[in-house]
Amino acid sequence: MNFSAALPTFVITLREGVEAALVVGIVLALLKKAKQSKLNSWVYAGVGVGIAASALVGLLFSAIIQAVGSINPEYTPVVEPLMEGVFSVIAIAMLSWMLIWMTRQARFLKAEVEGTVTAALKQNNGAGWGVFSLIFIAVLREGFETVLFIAANFQQGFFPAIGAIGGLVSAIAIGFLLFKWGVKINIRLFFQIMGVLLLLIVAGLVVSALAHFDTAIATLAKLNRQSESLCFYYERFTRNPSCILGPRVWNTSKILPDEQFPGVILKALFGYRDDLFLVQAISYVAFLVTVGGIYFRSLGMGVSKPKSESATTHQSISSGSKET
Repeated sequence: MNFSAALPTFVITLREGVEAALVVGIVLALLKKAKQSKLNSWVYAGVGVGIAASALVGLLFSAIIQAVGSINPEYTPVVEPLMEGVFSVIAIAMLSWMLIWMTRQARFLKAEVEGTVTAALKQNNGAGWGVFSLIFIAVLREGFETVLFIAANFQQGFFPAIGAIGGLVSAIAIGFLLFKWGVKINIRLFFQIMGVLLLLIVAGLVVSALAHFDTAIATLAKLNRQSESLCFYYERFTRNPSCILGPRVWNTSKILPDEQFPGVILKALFGYRDDLFLVQAISYVAFLVTVGGIYFRSLGMGVSKPKSESATTHQSISSGSKET
């Protein structure tokens, strides 16, 4: 049983879940301060419906994959890796964008949530729906990213889903530590560490996506002679098992296989592959240089005022713990 498949989704769900937990905690603290605790039920409803909606999106993706695969059973070996590759590309785009966007917006999170809640409370009849919408969108946004990642790895069975559940439970526990029991945690450091791990996981997803496309095209070339030209590299270098990925960079399957410990951990968290090809290696490095560079520059945007931001973070945490 490959429990390592649960590690990436655990990290992703933990990070995204803590972001949602911060929003929930801040909202509950603000409602308590405004003596509007009667609206807490709308907060919990938003969390529940957001999680349920994320699960439904996951089921929808699974249904789409099965429906497409059943159109022509002969081409199922082509459709499955192709769909994995497509979902991988979508997940890469979404996770990368959210990583950078949330890093840039983190310093304004508390102010934005306060403004939204204050505006909702001014609407006597629609205050509950305003709070519900804020929480629902926050939870659904984070859940959608996890669902995309799971969909991109659907052949790994239920283990990615187990990792997502573990990450969700851990995120809820951290939320209680922060806002219920007043435990001080360096949120900035937590998100920086999780951000780097997420960056490496998504870089590994780039390698996997290319492998899925290579498998799909190679299988199609075998099934349909008219598609043989798509597998251009294999036709020129028949000794190399790559179809579109170029020459092999290394094959360390006998030294450090990626299906056994510790290679399986390196594969899950850092994108290691025991059989790597040139296009994969270039794409991996290019992703880290471009997206990683943007991410680390985003971290540097708040370096000039670390004390004030740290004080704001601790103030929101302490206010949440005292008022609850």
